[in-house]
Amino acid sequence: MAWIQIRIDANKETADLISDLLMDIGCPSVTFIDGQNTPVYEPKPGEVILWPETTVIGLFEATHDMQSVVDYLTEQMPEAPKYKVEQLEDKDWEREWMDNFHPIKFGERLWICPSWRDIPDPDAVNVLLDPGLAFGTGTHATTSLCLQWLEAQDLSGKTVVDFGCGSGILGIAAIKLGAERVIGIDIDPQALVASRDNAERNGVADQLEVYLPEDQPEFKADIVVANILAQPLRELHEIILGFLKPQGAIAMSGILEEQAQSVADVYAPYIELDAIKQEGEWTRVSGITKP
Repeated sequence: MAWIQIRIDANKETADLISDLLMDIGCPSVTFIDGQNTPVYEPKPGEVILWPETTVIGLFEATHDMQSVVDYLTEQMPEAPKYKVEQLEDKDWEREWMDNFHPIKFGERLWICPSWRDIPDPDAVNVLLDPGLAFGTGTHATTSLCLQWLEAQDLSGKTVVDFGCGSGILGIAAIKLGAERVIGIDIDPQALVASRDNAERNGVADQLEVYLPEDQPEFKADIVVANILAQPLRELHEIILGFLKPQGAIAMSGILEEQAQSVADVYAPYIELDAIKQEGEWTRVSGITKP
């Protein structure tokens, strides 16, 4: 299906009004994006934080009368909005994404391979991945940092916790790299479905257990990898550290460069920090729990 979109300049005060007006006239999709490269990080659950300069994008079917949209917004708003109408190319967006998701190598032996592509090196450690609706493909720096760390560990016979498991990419990689058992934990039921599906695809379903936080069993693990965000890493540090045995290894990401020290400071009383690794604007904090 072909689409047309209208991009409207807004701010914190007008963005919600514009969104409501667009929805009132039948807009099937409204998106907020940063208008001036001033990102906002870590909203609370259910909270929407807008930028000082926000662009509101309304998506319509290509046959929609866009002049009627402009006229309605002009009538309803105190000031006529600045806008731009753009015709979107008619293409299969899902296929476009699939065509641009290629196998990626991490370290010396680990490959993350889209399930619909050929494996580049059959003798390597290969994880076949279909992320579905869950986070985690290996293309994001935070996932990359965690995969690199896992690839460098001796995981033989180890128990691993994948805290915030998303697509299951980290836990499945850990099993393929030698872990005996992986426990994946996520607050999103869709993540548990995606993790199970990807585990089946990789033939490791019997080694991967996935749970919502309220359902997780009591256990102690040799290794924890947590790719979430800095705020929950800080707030949930007692829970996360509670999974680890003495001398257990932990790697955490989803942390911006300027947040790394604050995360490290929270964990410093409990672990011997061994590295803060950076990739672009993102970092990984890792260490070993103290005896």
